[in-house]
Amino acid sequence: MIVDDARQTPPPRKAVRRVVESALSDAPSRLIVEPGDCAHPDVLLAEVVAILMITERLDVEVAYTPSVATPATRRYGLPHGQAAVDLARDGDAHDLPLIRDDAATVLVGFARHLGAEGAKLHGESYVDDARLFTGSVRGVRIEPTREAPGVRARVERTLRPGSWHVGRAAQTGGSNLVVEREGVLTERTVKRSTFYRHHIDWKLVCHS
Repeated sequence: MIVDDARQTPPPRKAVRRVVESALSDAPSRLIVEPGDCAHPDVLLAEVVAILMITERLDVEVAYTPSVATPATRRYGLPHGQAAVDLARDGDAHDLPLIRDDAATVLVGFARHLGAEGAKLHGESYVDDARLFTGSVRGVRIEPTREAPGVRARVERTLRPGSWHVGRAAQTGGSNLVVEREGVLTERTVKRSTFYRHHIDWKLVCHS
């Protein structure tokens, strides 16, 4: 069982890893992620799944019991509150596409490719071979999906968002690119960011 009441944003990976590895030492078949008062509960879930991926323990089932609805609960049709606790205890796990990036960060809710310092994003973006944009846009939103191939993305616009494109990978390159993961912005500018399907699925306790 994973319990995190830290209000740090985001929760430090080293601290989460210590708790996960301690739980794994008991050879559990299921981990229950209880965010408590964590400021960004989906960040904690993503960290736990990332650690399972890195340690090659994706055979372990993951249940999620946030007290409020989150982007991840909406993506995967999960309940929150007491209903989530009941599902974690009695529900079945299902294999779902695991979406990650090159930094071994897992995506469970949403990510955004944005321009640095609030400016428009200058560059281009693709989902597999389909081009989303070339030039300047407000941003690109990326989400995991329950079904294969596993990821979808669209251009963000103020009045009329772009259409969703579905594929195995969403990639953006730009001159002023910054990445927001699960609502937390990484201010370091990068030249490229890709979210793609990992070769092994993860096991989430959810409704079929």
